[in-house]
Amino acid sequence: MSDNRNDSKNESNEVKTTQSKALRINLNEQIYGTFAEIGAGQEVARHFFQVGRASQTIAKTISAYDMIYSDEIYGKEKSGRYVCESRLNKMLDKEYSLLLKRLDPHRGNRTTFFAYANTVTTGSAETPKCHGWMGIRFQKKPKGSFNDIILHVRMQDRHRLQQQEALGMLGVNLVDSAFYATEKPEQFIPNLVNGLKKGQIIIDVIKFNGEDLKSFDNRKMNLELIKHELSEAILFAPKSLSNQSSNDQVLNISDTVWGKGLIIQRGFYRPITNTHIDVLSKGHEQLKLEMKSQKLKPSDIIPILEISSEFGIQTEDFIHRVEILTSLGYYLLISNFKYFYEMKHFFRKYTQSPFVVVMSARHLQSLFDPTLYKNLEGGIFEGLGKLLDDQTKLYIYPHKTSEVCLTTKSFFPGKEVIHLYRHFIESSQIMDISGCDNTENYYHSSDVKKMIESKNKLWEKLVPELAKDYIRKHKLWSE
Repeated sequence: MSDNRNDSKNESNEVKTTQSKALRINLNEQIYGTFAEIGAGQEVARHFFQVGRASQTIAKTISAYDMIYSDEIYGKEKSGRYVCESRLNKMLDKEYSLLLKRLDPHRGNRTTFFAYANTVTTGSAETPKCHGWMGIRFQKKPKGSFNDIILHVRMQDRHRLQQQEALGMLGVNLVDSAFYATEKPEQFIPNLVNGLKKGQIIIDVIKFNGEDLKSFDNRKMNLELIKHELSEAILFAPKSLSNQSSNDQVLNISDTVWGKGLIIQRGFYRPITNTHIDVLSKGHEQLKLEMKSQKLKPSDIIPILEISSEFGIQTEDFIHRVEILTSLGYYLLISNFKYFYEMKHFFRKYTQSPFVVVMSARHLQSLFDPTLYKNLEGGIFEGLGKLLDDQTKLYIYPHKTSEVCLTTKSFFPGKEVIHLYRHFIESSQIMDISGCDNTENYYHSSDVKKMIESKNKLWEKLVPELAKDYIRKHKLWSE
């Protein structure tokens, strides 16, 4: 019996269209499974039926559109939601176990079984909330253990038909990729989105698990989504919340931040410094006070370190930073956002609670530079107007050196924007969070990195102990 991975007739470079991918699955007599699609996601199995020979691939399809039927089959969710990861996992568990129970005794020795599932809601121009979970549980060899690939997707087309077509194409690509693009991790993402138009879908998170997928590092694969501009942002959990497993670190952003207050500090963190920690700590304490006055729980605040991909992603370098920052107990966001107002717009889909960006006073100069907003029709007024409001603020941390200490009071923008700056100061949408007497000198990542490169051991006192040990162990930056 030939292994489906080595079938010369099925080389991936010869199979490009959705139809040809569905057909090569149907023609492979070793692949056999079920499709379960609930909600608006009833598009994937249709492709396998239409190209012919589906009887060689499909043991069963099920489409539970009614919520009562869905609950009877898969059980109720505690959250009451249907388009969620837990519902998808229940679908995969149910369908795959049934498949093995009924068919493994009859054809298990010659079959690689699979169960594909999705749960989706579509939208329209008037109701644009359109997202879904999809996944596949599959064997790579007869009688082998199962593997899972799960992803959360948002469809960006304006009309339901286009969203459904994109979903169908993505679902076929997922089944095809599970069997034909898991030998080399770098081939998987391009095969998964093959045929889809740029900007047609956003993949918020993708997860790989199983004995045959050990070469897939979930952190690296999600960074690939950022590099391919398939995702706006990826959120990593602190190591303390992920049971120390790197493959458990990637979070679904909407579930994690739903209804939470957020305080975010942008930086390079090559490496993180004690200054960074003090900036976020003081900002966190200030936000706790403000949320308490709004009768919101201080525990409902998530402090996040953020790195923009604006200057590119070198995967191994980013993984080092992920390791250090999450080991220190921080949430880490890797994003494709150039401007802070883009980040705010992204998070406002999931929470209306206070949103704060905390930064050094030195950054006020660039923030109020009108030339940086030339891409916007309304210029700097539009950019800052999109960012700041009653529930969105900038916390300013003193930029202190041996010569000067900068705060909001020592910053004087140009005359064309001075009135705008005063408005934000007077409305407390831009505010100091510490005085110069309460802070130490400000050390940037670049300051410490230069010390490391020049072998100036003063750097060891300027970073957290864990970061120091990691840098020395991995000989980062010529150490």
